[in-house]
Amino acid sequence: MSRTSRTSRIALTASIASLALFATACGGGDDDKGSGKAGADGKPVTITYWSATSGAEEAAAAFNKTHKNIKVDFSLVPAGPDGVKKLTNAVKAGNAPDVATMDYSVLPEFAIGGNLEDLSSASGDFVKEKFPENINSLVNLGGKTWAVPFDVTPIELYYRKDLFKKYGVEVPKTWDEYRTAAEKINKADPKVKMTNFGGNDPALLAGLAWQAGAKWYGIEGDAWKVDLEDAASKKVATYWDDLLKDGLVSKTPLWSEGETKERATGKVASFLGASWSAGGFKTNYPDTKGKWGIAPLPTWDGKAATGMYGGTSFIVPKGSEKVDAAAEFIEWVTTDPAAMKARLDAAKTPSSALPANDAMRKVAADNFDGSYFEGQDVYGIASDAAATIVPGWNWSPAHAAINQAQTAAGADHQKMLTEGQKAGEKAITDRGLKLAK
Repeated sequence: MSRTSRTSRIALTASIASLALFATACGGGDDDKGSGKAGADGKPVTITYWSATSGAEEAAAAFNKTHKNIKVDFSLVPAGPDGVKKLTNAVKAGNAPDVATMDYSVLPEFAIGGNLEDLSSASGDFVKEKFPENINSLVNLGGKTWAVPFDVTPIELYYRKDLFKKYGVEVPKTWDEYRTAAEKINKADPKVKMTNFGGNDPALLAGLAWQAGAKWYGIEGDAWKVDLEDAASKKVATYWDDLLKDGLVSKTPLWSEGETKERATGKVASFLGASWSAGGFKTNYPDTKGKWGIAPLPTWDGKAATGMYGGTSFIVPKGSEKVDAAAEFIEWVTTDPAAMKARLDAAKTPSSALPANDAMRKVAADNFDGSYFEGQDVYGIASDAAATIVPGWNWSPAHAAINQAQTAAGADHQKMLTEGQKAGEKAITDRGLKLAK
């Protein structure tokens, strides 16, 4: 732990003045930490890199072939909570990597724990210049830059063109039209539902609330705000609970084998997925090539808007003495077309990941076989959707507890909000942080 980080952790427990709590919570690090250009002494600098993402190892190898001043030593780590736990333990033990990938939703909690190096000096201007404004709020916290974006994950509508035509349904532009289409299809054939929405998926619920204008987390004065039961979120939860109750959507759990089977066999006419979902069609639904279309997510008022469903960033864990070298690698891996090409060339299955950086996006689009969607510009549609992501969304240091509570709540989406609210309030106060009333 640096000399400034100990002081700032004490300051955190005393008070939180504003969003600048991130700056004080994580510590600015020593001013000379990682100073000097990587490899300036003529010897290559070795940095360690942990990731669970597909193609990460091959991208690191491509970097090593073209850069002599830095060597990247890659390790594959678990995805999800197991990966976060491994990284947290490594920071505590003083043997964390110099670079790692992390979901946007995890960043604030990891930062509040004092587990991140401040990248404001090394990457702050770079992030502002190279990435969309509506993504910056996910990595720029409290006026400082704690991560660099990799991808952007707008929610889109995937629909069966043949079924919509068969039942005389137009692609819905609003959620009212979506329900009307569901009623028409189900009336014509009760065995066909509009989509799968059984079980629960906290990440999807968050993205839909985000689209509706909700802001689950924020700062009010010197306190954290947790607001999952606002009008926008309740509207979204009620909408989907009503569709389930009325038998218009399938109760088959999301992310199950049953879900895949229903989509492959025409038992559902659409589903909500992210931009990355397009890559799985050829593998998951090989017999329906040409039958699926992609459209913007329906909205509440007809004005283009969407939320995000997942997403990954690059971080420098606390304790790295090679911040400049780490930042140089991160800049390359998030914006250099060669990095995206190496990643995609290594993919065992098609990838439709939508890079947050425009130059990377073109390479990804050129390498994606869009023939499955017969004439649709998969990346063009996703890029248009990305531009409509509602800005200003923040995650919070209580999100892991909220996610766990919502997962345990079952398929009742109103209950997911209620249980998430209670868990969020408890998690904030348990951390010794002030909760906004």
